[in-house]
Amino acid sequence: MVAAINAGDLSAFDALFERHRDWVARLAMRFTSNSSDALDVLQETFTYLFGKFPGFVLSAKMTTFLYPVVRNLSIAARKRRLPGLPAEGFDAAGPELASNDDDEFLSMIRRLPEIQREVLLMRFVHDMSLAEIAGAIGIPEGTVKSRMHNAIETLKGDERLRKYFD
Repeated sequence: MVAAINAGDLSAFDALFERHRDWVARLAMRFTSNSSDALDVLQETFTYLFGKFPGFVLSAKMTTFLYPVVRNLSIAARKRRLPGLPAEGFDAAGPELASNDDDEFLSMIRRLPEIQREVLLMRFVHDMSLAEIAGAIGIPEGTVKSRMHNAIETLKGDERLRKYFD
């Protein structure tokens, strides 16, 4: 599709949009916790992507390329809506974890440090490989592995969650 778009085939961009829009919208909603902001991020993400053509070279999966775009646009959207929101401490858990605090497992994931929670969600919710996660957030793959290991060990260490790991 990228080659077709680079060659000027706009219908290929429509197909690319159709293929990735739901993923982008879910991710934006997770980051913004606001449906209006998520729709804005969806639009801004594909506007940004469209601006990369012609000449765009995709060196990883499209979701790996899009993840940091969506994340950064989501942070900007939240800052516009909530002035003074610090970039650090940005909650990557989003509403799907915030809405169900009764569930022990989700509640514990929410308590993980943000850097651990983000890689855990990228791996198990967004089904990204360790290499894709590393590329998307710009850290070494070993750091992804370390964060993932620490997150899982923290979850395993909580006796309320042992039933999930047996």
